[in-house]
Amino acid sequence: MAVSVRAIPPPLSIIRCPHFTNHKIPLNKSGLSTPVLNISSKLRVPYHLSDGQNRHFHKLPSGLNMEVIAQRGKVEDPTGNLSPKCPLVFVHGSFHAAWCWAVHWLPFFANNGYDCYAISLLGQGESDVPTGPVAASLQTHASDVAHFIREEIGSQSVLIGHSFGGLIVQSYISNMIRPLKSSNSEREDSYPELAGAILICSVPPSGNSGLVWRYVFSRPAAAFKVTLSLAAKAFATSLPLCKETFFCEDMGDRLVQRYQELMKESSRMPLFDLRKLNASLPVPPVPNNCLSILVMGAANDFIVDNQGLNETAKFYGILPVVVEGVAHDMMLDTCWERGARVILSWLNQELNKLTRLSPGEIME
Repeated sequence: MAVSVRAIPPPLSIIRCPHFTNHKIPLNKSGLSTPVLNISSKLRVPYHLSDGQNRHFHKLPSGLNMEVIAQRGKVEDPTGNLSPKCPLVFVHGSFHAAWCWAVHWLPFFANNGYDCYAISLLGQGESDVPTGPVAASLQTHASDVAHFIREEIGSQSVLIGHSFGGLIVQSYISNMIRPLKSSNSEREDSYPELAGAILICSVPPSGNSGLVWRYVFSRPAAAFKVTLSLAAKAFATSLPLCKETFFCEDMGDRLVQRYQELMKESSRMPLFDLRKLNASLPVPPVPNNCLSILVMGAANDFIVDNQGLNETAKFYGILPVVVEGVAHDMMLDTCWERGARVILSWLNQELNKLTRLSPGEIME
């Protein structure tokens, strides 16, 4: 299927050779992943897993458990000569949880040979709820993701973040790059090295305050709707507002209502204290070409504008990709496959670089 995009990023830095040291997905004796069925749901509207998916819980240093929905990649390789592909780790944004990736994108990428892991941040989805008014700080969320990758996957995964999840991925990148330059990179809270990162409709490095003020001055009616929908959580009670905020107008009301119910249940507490978050930003800069990064936006995004998208891309010294015909929730929208195919093409392009190079030529 053809995918319409407005810009294609230039060649980026070469991914380091994957090692795939630890990553694993719980399997039954037949070699197929199995869902965990004996855990009562924290949600009044639970998400039921599809065939091939399983749910388990990763224990963090705090003692709290983080939900993980995983799906093993399907590999047809009778010769046994194919190199393993980088595992993909998905991080959601506000009002979402691991389920938002499990609907379409986990099956899509698993069918293309990628082991997939979607996590629910603390206070979201089926994950435990910490004490306090908000789930965590930006640094703590990034550290939780790092702990999961370090303990369950190892190095050389591709980290994918959506909306505020994209900001968490940016924080991870900054924390990962800085220790690589020091001799203390093996410390307990280290951030495993990534093969790449993908930022989808991401909050920019400076936070969401610039987005809000641009809306106030250029589109006051839209600013009112965004504030009402997100800050006041009116999307949870208004079907039209939910659709306008997250999806394209051609999505059927029954499907919008299903996602609306899951969003209401998924976020039992705010991801951040936004005032403290914005005071801690921007995220620390990193050198250009230090990591292969894809920055993606949606042509019909009601939340992140073009200036916000361009800010993120410029921060990493690349051009953004804008996918036509999708809204902010690109992974759930009616044309979800458009964004998935752009990512698959990018992944294949980056991985194919390795096959054309000898080990001595791979960038360190």
